[in-house]
Amino acid sequence: MKVKVISRSTDEFTRERSKDLQRVFRNYDPNLRPQEKAVEYVRALSAAKLDKIFARPFIGAMDGHIDAISCMAKNPNNLKGIFSGSMDGDIRLWDIASRRTVSQFLGHQGAVRGLTASTDGRVLVSCGTDCTVRLWNVPVATLKESYESSDNSVKVPLEVYVWKNAFWAVDHQLDGGYFATAGAQVDIWNHNRSQPVRSFEWGTDTVISVRFNPGEPNLLATSASDRSITLYDLRMSSPTRKLIMQTKTNSICWNPMEPMNFTAANEDSNCYSYDARKLDEARMVHKDHVSAVMDIDYSPTGREFVTGSYDRTVRIFQFNGGHSREIYHTQRMQRVFCVKFSCDASYIISGSDDTNLRLWKAKASEQMGVLLPRERKKHDYHEAVKNRYKHLPEVKRILRHRHLPLPIYKAAALRRTMTEAARMKEERRKAHSAPGSISTRPLRKRRIITEVE
Repeated sequence: MKVKVISRSTDEFTRERSKDLQRVFRNYDPNLRPQEKAVEYVRALSAAKLDKIFARPFIGAMDGHIDAISCMAKNPNNLKGIFSGSMDGDIRLWDIASRRTVSQFLGHQGAVRGLTASTDGRVLVSCGTDCTVRLWNVPVATLKESYESSDNSVKVPLEVYVWKNAFWAVDHQLDGGYFATAGAQVDIWNHNRSQPVRSFEWGTDTVISVRFNPGEPNLLATSASDRSITLYDLRMSSPTRKLIMQTKTNSICWNPMEPMNFTAANEDSNCYSYDARKLDEARMVHKDHVSAVMDIDYSPTGREFVTGSYDRTVRIFQFNGGHSREIYHTQRMQRVFCVKFSCDASYIISGSDDTNLRLWKAKASEQMGVLLPRERKKHDYHEAVKNRYKHLPEVKRILRHRHLPLPIYKAAALRRTMTEAARMKEERRKAHSAPGSISTRPLRKRRIITEVE
């Protein structure tokens, strides 16, 4: 006699890692769930509130410099290495994971104004106000050693190139052997030559920043103290295009995913995104800072960029967003001179006037560490319902709210009052003038004085 029995696997009806919890099966037929949108709205509201509860962006400070930090550089060959240079000539290599100094490079007699690493990460190039360019060897194994064992010997530069003027910035080709320095002119250097292989000059003012294009190695953009933004091509004997704005641009950064676009950090507390093929107007104006924007750096994904400002804050912008999605500040942080995204887009490093490097999370409420599959699904679901209901007033108010320091709050309110007063004045002037006699330029074109071919 044969008896047939029903056989079921326990794994099909219990949750992972929890054999005592029954798995819940849901029928997603909308006819059986008439309150689906109401339930999801409550979940979106709860997810927005949880974001505020768990928003702890500050991870820690890397203390070691004894003067203001003026520049930083990422190591493209190592995920957790960051270089920093200070106003007293000290250059350090930091291990982000342990937040301590791995190596020191001593040799500059003045402020270090520019740092960059070669594509393979083995050569560090530094320049400063002592009119020298120094090349340093970066050992690959230093990040695995302890601070005591790696810092006993003084690092000697591989090469020292002495020039006739001070330097303000340096940048290395992403794919190539050249690097460019900015000062009284733009000089193109080779690792094996003590003299520049080429020099560019357009005007007599000091060039204060230089950046190579990540997609086209022969194209670079510079900004100068005469309020100009200039594009150069190494394959041509003269500069390509020049743009003059109303205020000075302190730093430039190309979008790594859209290499034809770049964003300029300006002295008027705004950032301007341009298309290098059409410079007559800005693609986007990014507003929220209340003082000069000193530095800017794009995320490796190209979807966001981070800015550091003279108003003692760090802000994160969407590449196509007019206002910042996040603002970071501490009570002791002073004027921010340099900011960088980590190579995995998970962290932000800022260097300020108070001699500290600070490490932040790119997403303030992100859970650190290894996530279980169930936890990851929960986070993804929370993000989905927040994006679905972010336009509703209550969810939007919670997601947008940020606590600001009192000086920044007052300065932002004053800027809004001034902007509104200028707008009303312009409207009244147009209303009491002959039709068509006064033309209003849009904000994307208003900051540009002229474009020089």
